[in-house]
Amino acid sequence: MKKNVLLSLFLIILTLLAGCNGEKEETNETANTDPYERTEFLMGTVVTIKIYDEGKEDVLDPVFDRIQWLADHITVNEPDAANSEIALVNEKAGIEPVKVSDDMFELIKAGLYYSDKAEGSYDITIGPLTNLWRIGFPDARKPEQSEIDAVLPLINYKDIKLNEAEKTVFLKRPGMQLDLGSIAKGFIGDEIVEVLNEHNVTTSIIDLGGNIIVVGNNPSGKKWTVGIQNPDQEASRGQIIGKLTASDKSIVTSGIYERVLNKDGESYHHLLDPKSGYPFNNDIAGVTIVSTKSIDGDGLSTSVFSKGIQGGLEFIEQFEDAEAVFISRDNKVYITSGLKGNFEITNKEFELVN
Repeated sequence: MKKNVLLSLFLIILTLLAGCNGEKEETNETANTDPYERTEFLMGTVVTIKIYDEGKEDVLDPVFDRIQWLADHITVNEPDAANSEIALVNEKAGIEPVKVSDDMFELIKAGLYYSDKAEGSYDITIGPLTNLWRIGFPDARKPEQSEIDAVLPLINYKDIKLNEAEKTVFLKRPGMQLDLGSIAKGFIGDEIVEVLNEHNVTTSIIDLGGNIIVVGNNPSGKKWTVGIQNPDQEASRGQIIGKLTASDKSIVTSGIYERVLNKDGESYHHLLDPKSGYPFNNDIAGVTIVSTKSIDGDGLSTSVFSKGIQGGLEFIEQFEDAEAVFISRDNKVYITSGLKGNFEITNKEFELVN
């Protein structure tokens, strides 16, 4: 849970458009144009929930209760880890299995799934490496090569042992550490949708600091229009490169602009390669995943950084209910097949290639 919305230059902009393209407006009569809204600082970022359904303001309470409970049980960052099940799993690495809640067991299972799909180029046991670099925290630094060499052998998702019947998790080797920050927001986002569904909320926006979920259509009855900001750090905020429409979808972004360590004239972003121990270095500046499940967006957005644009396009195509927009370092834009006809470049400095 380390994505910081204040640092993200891949801002997702949501606008309400009625009657676009000359279509007749079909207003959602149960929705307000002025939503019930709450914003809190949680998980190291700004969290905002907007509910548009008339009379559903009280639903914000169970939503934020659910967010807080999950965040408390996932975080491994002191001093907030007192109730963290994941921190306890790390503490008992190489010692004994730890019984966890159903929520944490399912989250770890999901992390193993994406690690396996990425063949280890994405790995949820990357904790020892992220704790060396600490990019995004005040004590960030470039580790010595000897330090990196010492922790790389500890990174291997195949050394996680799960017991489905007992709901236990065991890290086989002392010093291993889970880092689920890359998929935690997606998992929490999907859980928020469950709470909204239980309370019959039909129109909502969930913003978990860069992880966006649009529930239903906007109050006009149309799909939400989603714009993706120019990832160039020197571009003005609000300058988008393109837009698409979505309903009941998650939109998740990752990019080399989010958290950066500058050291001796070199810039190091936070997306670390568990094989080399250094940030991925390829042609991707940023990627947006549009998916039905937000945890898919989280897992896939990080996974593709190991593969470059062409490899990433091929990788995403194997997943149902997931599409992607890639932006290269030289302002080229690539989209997966399911977005053709539903993505429009709006900035002449960028070129849609495929």
